[in-house]
Amino acid sequence: MCNACLIENVRKSAFSRRDFFRRSAAAGVAAVAAGAITARPALAQSSGQVVDLTWTLTPEFPTFDGNPGIMFESDKDYAADGYKIWKVTFYEHSGTHIDAPAHFAEGADSVDELAPESLMCPLCVLDITAKAAEEPNAMVEAEDIEAWISTNGDIPEGACVAMNSGWEEKMGSAAYRNDADGNFAFPGFAKSATDMLLEMGVASIGVDTLSLDPGNSADFAVHYSWLPAGRYGIENLKGLGQLPATGATLFVGAPKHEAGTGGPARVLAVV
Repeated sequence: MCNACLIENVRKSAFSRRDFFRRSAAAGVAAVAAGAITARPALAQSSGQVVDLTWTLTPEFPTFDGNPGIMFESDKDYAADGYKIWKVTFYEHSGTHIDAPAHFAEGADSVDELAPESLMCPLCVLDITAKAAEEPNAMVEAEDIEAWISTNGDIPEGACVAMNSGWEEKMGSAAYRNDADGNFAFPGFAKSATDMLLEMGVASIGVDTLSLDPGNSADFAVHYSWLPAGRYGIENLKGLGQLPATGATLFVGAPKHEAGTGGPARVLAVV
């Protein structure tokens, strides 16, 4: 399916699901708020090692629609003005960035309305690098969540669950976004997994790819269920392979512009 057709189908579907979004968002916010208290004990376990999970945002950074996500224009210069200022224009969903509930749900929380407690939380890392090496559109499935819990214990309420697919190794090549035929191709979450995480009270999910849904998704099922439930997502993470499966604390430097559907973020993990 062409990019324009996919986006148009998403737009049409958004109108038909608007009432569902409004109902889900209210319930989701309460659940996240209830789970956010688990962030404080997670901080006490930290040894102080900081891992930066954020890519530097440049005009060349790959984006979903293929257009530059950020543009720079010199406003003040050292020679003429004695100091430097850039005028920066960016699209919200560029680089390492947040998807707020309002991205896919009219009337849901915008990025400036995210609960601060949900931006500092336990981090659980699911490794699907082996599966992604075999299948570019590999997904975190419900059975992957179950296997993680069997090995590592329960996922805390209010946590962020992040997918490590090893996709950051493709950064700088066309393969980060597309297959050899020019089709979207990258790993993401399956709805079976995010439905399970919703029931657990998880606050956010993260991916080291362009989208919460896999590249070959035709319906954005995860975006359409996760975000309207009052949760947020983080896309284009890096460095997840440096972290343990459990025990790290996530710090999300979310932007705070009015009515924002998301935005570039500085994301750090402390181990």
